[in-house]
Formats: sequence, C-alpha cells, structure tokens
Amino acid sequence: MLWGERRRNEPMARHTSWRAGGSVDRAYFPVDLEDMRLFMASLPADEPLYLVGLGSNLLVRDGGLRGTVIFTHGALKEIRFEGNALYAESGVPSPKLARFAALHELVGAEFMAGIPGTVGGALAMNAGCYGGEAWGIVESVTTLDRKGQLRQRTPANYEIGYRRVVLLERVEEWFAAARFRLQQGDGGKSRATIKQLLERRIAAQPLNLPNAGSVFRNPPNDYAARMIEACGLKGRVQGGAMISGKHANFIVNTGGATAADIEALINLAHATVKEKLGIDLEREVRIVGERA
Repeated sequence: MLWGERRRNEPMARHTSWRAGGSVDRAYFPVDLEDMRLFMASLPADEPLYLVGLGSNLLVRDGGLRGTVIFTHGALKEIRFEGNALYAESGVPSPKLARFAALHELVGAEFMAGIPGTVGGALAMNAGCYGGEAWGIVESVTTLDRKGQLRQRTPANYEIGYRRVVLLERVEEWFAAARFRLQQGDGGKSRATIKQLLERRIAAQPLNLPNAGSVFRNPPNDYAARMIEACGLKGRVQGGAMISGKHANFIVNTGGATAADIEALINLAHATVKEKLGIDLEREVRIVGERA
C-alpha cells in the first residue's frame, strides 16, 4: 500500500484561494481514501484536525494553526457511476462534477460549475448558486470519523438549510464522498448551460485576483453585496486586501495581503452594515487559527 506525505510547518497560503495566512504545525497529503482513513485512526484523540480541499472558503490567521491539516484535493478524486447514482469523493472539484455529469448526458448538476471549491466543501455548507444547492441533488453520503470509520448517511440524518448542514447526531465526522441523484437528459444543453453560467460568473465576480468567493451569506430577500455597497464600502482597502469594486461581497488579495488585512475588512463590512442598516450579516467563510 502507498502512503501519503507528511510535512511540518506547511504554509497554508499555498493551499487557500486567498493566498494568505500562516502555517499549520503538521500536514498530511494522503494518496487515497484508505490511506486517509488509516492516518486519521493513528492520530491522538485530542489532536486538532482540519480537512481542507481547495481552501476556497477558508481564512487561516497569520499566527497559523495548531494541529494537523489533511488535504483532500488530489487524493479523494474518484468519480464514477454507482448504479443510477453519480459517486464523487470529497476532493473532486465541484466544476469537474458538473462537467462529468454533462458529458454523460446527466442534468441537474450544472450549477455546481459555479462553485469554486470541492465536493466536500459544497456538502459541508450546502453550497449553491444560480438557483441550485448541493444537497438538492444528494442521495447519500459517506462520512469518516476520528477513528477512521466510514459510515453511510442520507439527507434525513442532517438538518439542512441555506448554507447550513448540521448532523443530527452529536459526533464529529467529515464528508468522504457523496452519491448524487441526477436525471438523464440532453448533455449538449447541459454543457451550454454550464458555459453560460461560467460566463455570468466571470462577468460578475473579480476572478482575476485571489479571493474566497462570497464572504457573507445573503440575508432573506436581499443581497449582502448590495448592503455592503450601500454602506459605501466598495473599493475600501486595508493593506494588500480590498473590498472588490466589481462585487462588494468579495474581498480580494491585491498583492501581499495578510490574513489580518482580510479579516479587518470582513469585520468592517459586518460592523458597518449592522450599524447603518441594522442587519447582522452572517459570515460564509470560515476563519481559523491564531492571530500573529
């Protein structure tokens, strides 16, 4: 059996889409799900543990992370058919899932092309865009716990809402894979839809600079970007970070931004919208680690 690679003091800026932040004490790059399962079983029960895919929804503070990060992208990459379901491991990029489905004449996953992270991240937060949400097409999932044990679960085991997924049992688990329920259809139309969605994304979002997608969840019947812009924060700069002038719910790294620069703008947007508009925006991005 092949074993993965262990590293110490791994810079997380290499593994997050913001390209900023400190290092993690220990990092592991598994070769596949079985390797990852055995590695997790070998860790002390009290070891702080994080699973990271493409790091597209994550800010690691400049003081870094204590504990271990397991990187799923590049390891949990299998995608195949299981009966009538499309099976994808958690390290598969969401856009790849959308393209794979369309190439095999399956429809319903087109919106996944607009989600920049992996299947695991999409499952963890019920990511969505353009009218679709990840859990709307999930038939079942495979999870992995601290002891390396695999479990099969269905949507009935979770409380699922807008950008929110909570396991009803009080146990710590991570998503290892999912089976997606899709319909047979016109793959050509599906591929054309994916192309249109990507064109809309390019036109509306500042994809030319490192970012983590939408920073805040949209409040009911409104948009966080509209609120942030209404407060006059579009284009606001802190060090190497900026609230995008193209989309106010995006914070971009214009070059050399620290995690502290980015977090300062997140806090500024939250506090200003709450003060001026009375809306308590909820963060969509996850912030972890210690301040420098």
